[in-house]
Amino acid sequence: MGRARPKCERRARTPVRLRVVDVFFRPDRHPLSNRYDPQWVRTLDMGPHPLWQLEDLLPELHLRPGDRVLDLGCGKGATSVFLVREAGVDVVAVDWWVDEQTLSGVMEAAGVADRVTAVHADARNLPFADGEFDAIVSIDAFEYFGTDVHLLPSLLRVLRPGGRIGMSTPALGTDPYLSPSPAQLTAVVGGEAAAWHAPDWWRRHWELTGHVTDITARMQDGSRDDWILWEQTAETPATVSDC
Repeated sequence: MGRARPKCERRARTPVRLRVVDVFFRPDRHPLSNRYDPQWVRTLDMGPHPLWQLEDLLPELHLRPGDRVLDLGCGKGATSVFLVREAGVDVVAVDWWVDEQTLSGVMEAAGVADRVTAVHADARNLPFADGEFDAIVSIDAFEYFGTDVHLLPSLLRVLRPGGRIGMSTPALGTDPYLSPSPAQLTAVVGGEAAAWHAPDWWRRHWELTGHVTDITARMQDGSRDDWILWEQTAETPATVSDC
């Protein structure tokens, strides 16, 4: 699934600062995410609101209670907590940048330590048995490793036949391979913008492997505004431009 980063013009407005609790209280759009303490979500910040992204994706994953789910690139674990509480699944939380002790502490504090196993591992070399998972979820991490044409077969090794993969990742409306990324974007993220592919690129990328079926790729509705709101609650407010 694609998630849009604002494509900005040069005309910028004055930076705006909003209270976290005001921005994150959105029961109309994100009723499940709205159950979580906004300060807790911000404390685990490693990118734009991960629960909003996961809640958008959740209906398409068709998870069943008791499923074993790999949360790939889980960050500090907010998505793993969400998966246990909202889908009733058992989770293996994997991240390369966050150590197992930190992740385990988050799970313990959230009361889900009995349903989540923290593993420090590289997405390209997963230490799991063949067919171990019913589903693989990756929120705001796939751009760091998923563009590699060799990655998908390695993920499918640990996924049971008929299992599901769902991911949310930053995306540009026009793929960076077809048009230069906005200068304002590259000034912030540099070369990373080259991996912010449009949904059609991801669809074709997976189709070419010949290993998966029923592929869908789309922009998440309202994700541009979600990202701006997230940035407006940061300690150092971002400059918001018209898009």
